[in-house]
Amino acid sequence: MRAEMREKLAEQLLFYAVTDRYWLGERTLYDVVRESLEGGVTFLQLREKKLDDAHFYEEAVELQALAKEYGVPFIVNDNVDIAVRMNADGIHVGQSDMEAGDVRALIGPDKILGVSAQTVEQAILAERRGADYLGVGAVFPTGSKDDADDVSFETLKAICEAVSIPVVAIGGITLQNTPQLAGSGIVGIAVISAIYAQKDIKKAAEELKKVTFETVRQR
Repeated sequence: MRAEMREKLAEQLLFYAVTDRYWLGERTLYDVVRESLEGGVTFLQLREKKLDDAHFYEEAVELQALAKEYGVPFIVNDNVDIAVRMNADGIHVGQSDMEAGDVRALIGPDKILGVSAQTVEQAILAERRGADYLGVGAVFPTGSKDDADDVSFETLKAICEAVSIPVVAIGGITLQNTPQLAGSGIVGIAVISAIYAQKDIKKAAEELKKVTFETVRQR
């Protein structure tokens, strides 16, 4: 990825929302995502671990169109086939998913590739194999991912210093603890429940984005 594209991506990664239907209640995923976009989300990932491919694809196409309305990149979690078929802006994979180099070969050079990392070694390898950005965490205890390993502030900072691609922190991030990430080198945060578990999603997003902006300025 060219330097100017990487700089733009770093700006887009400031306030990154990952979907989760756990808290929907009577609402639709489309509606809550729209609320979060109205609140200032700058990057959107569709994460579905239990939906069949047909419904996943249908939902992805719908949400991509919504994200486009707001000028926000839309990426798919893990499902490379659907990301390619629907021409998503990119894909995010974890350490237990398809290897980053293989994903890059499938999606081509122009799509965004995000990779999860918990160690400096994983981060360096991901960058070498074609990752455009890293999602590092869990930086705080989280209930959203059962398999998330804790990543200390020192490790987060070391990862940011070891790679030249943008890094976002993820895992257990809230309005209250976001300022603790100041000085780590991250370009943004990725959140789930901090937005989607809230009663007023738009307001929650607006408040958290403001705090995130101030936190990231202290890189």
